[in-house]
Amino acid sequence: MLIEFRPPADPEVAALAAAGQRELRETTGGAAGRDIDTDSDACWLAVVLAGRAVAYGGIRVRDDDTGELRQLYVRPAYRRRGIARQLVAALEELAYQRGHSMIRVGTGPHLSAAVALFRACGYEPTSGDGSPDGGLCRTGFVKRLPVPA
Repeated sequence: MLIEFRPPADPEVAALAAAGQRELRETTGGAAGRDIDTDSDACWLAVVLAGRAVAYGGIRVRDDDTGELRQLYVRPAYRRRGIARQLVAALEELAYQRGHSMIRVGTGPHLSAAVALFRACGYEPTSGDGSPDGGLCRTGFVKRLPVPA
């Protein structure tokens, strides 16, 4: 397994983003989340297996101390293999390298697998995700990153 930087315009990442939006619409009865974030400060990682991108996620700057996980998605055929955990760990490392001391993430309570993933990765519930539009994210989580000695 390889985890590498990929831009949102990458055809495989764009296909993953479209699949994630489609799945979210099906799960929420038609409501969709935000399109892939093309902010200049966002960094995107893709998980590549056998030459094919099977998962992606991003981190963007929220403020000087805080990063925000964005749009994690794993193709259904590759779930329950620990890929999402490894992707979250890689994004946390990237956030740490960018100088963040905390990471926030928002998800919907209806996405029980996402809620379970973030709890298992050490994220603590917080009041809302702080999204300006509220969106579909009604459940927020936060994790403090280790501080160097």
